Amino acid sequence: MLIAQVSDSHLRPAGTLYQGLVDSNAMFAAAIDAVNALRPRVDLVVFTGDLVDEGTAEEYAFAHTLLARLEPPILLLPGNHDEREAFRTAFPDQPYRSPTGPLHFAVDGPVRIVALDVTVPGEHHGEVGDDAANWLKATLAQAPERPTLLTMHQPPIECGVPYLDAYRCVDAEALEGVLRRHPQVERVLCGHVHRVMTKRFAGTLLCTAPSTTTAIALRIDAGAEPASFVEPPGFLLHEWDVARGLTTHFLPIGTWRGPLPFA
Repeated sequence: MLIAQVSDSHLRPAGTLYQGLVDSNAMFAAAIDAVNALRPRVDLVVFTGDLVDEGTAEEYAFAHTLLARLEPPILLLPGNHDEREAFRTAFPDQPYRSPTGPLHFAVDGPVRIVALDVTVPGEHHGEVGDDAANWLKATLAQAPERPTLLTMHQPPIECGVPYLDAYRCVDAEALEGVLRRHPQVERVLCGHVHRVMTKRFAGTLLCTAPSTTTAIALRIDAGAEPASFVEPPGFLLHEWDVARGLTTHFLPIGTWRGPLPFA
């Protein structure tokens, strides 16, 4: 099974630039083309938050226009730049577990996808909280033998970049306690940080996806000023094989010299 993880597109209304500087809409269209072009074909796309930048109905309407070009099915999780109720209204076909509150869901398949909405309306950091931890505990207990990907927006780790760590998922202990009892979770997949990072967490591996638009600068000194760069965008591809397990690949988006006749 091939699962593409795409994240942090920060879409704007048609003709509007992200932060007035970057064409995030065109960059997301290029990401969709890159996913569609993969062979073998991707079975599923998981989106790990910040589909749009300001959470407006106009942005979500334009997101629909772009997503109509995507060939594989997609599961959508909101991020801190999304507006939860507008998001729910814009995508009524998504398998959210409740008509109100956080947009958690679980989807069965060869690899089970469990999405945990840790966003806090009006804030940039994430929180799990007792209700979400209890939902996750019960949901994971339903299929303890099924390989599972847990998706969330804000990563529950400190990465060493001070202006990113301030907006992490802050109550990691509650999440860690649940995951350590459920070794079927093969990956914790996050967005939010606009960079690829991997770290051991709660007995499994946590991966963050790059943004399809700008990359947040890797500045790890204590007094670092926030900044971003227009680096080559990309996405993650998670390949599940019963014999080999789960392998995670990074794929840049763009046109590059090659293929060259060697490996």
